[in-house]
Amino acid sequence: MIMDRIALILSIIGALNWGSIGLFQFDIVAWICGGSASLLARIIYTVVALAGVWCISLLFRTRETFDELEDPQ
Repeated sequence: MIMDRIALILSIIGALNWGSIGLFQFDIVAWICGGSASLLARIIYTVVALAGVWCISLLFRTRETFDELEDPQ
């Protein structure tokens, strides 16, 4: 499902941003958007958080559900 892939990509981007904060004390999103309090940065943080919440559903899906989504007949 396309929504799963988008959510996974956004979660990976968020993880990389958190990694840069933890390792280098450098917030990539804030740097791009002109500060962590800017409206655009807050929107990006919110979208990434929603993607993470969506990815929680991946933990509870069975393998058969994934097979049905990839190979509909």
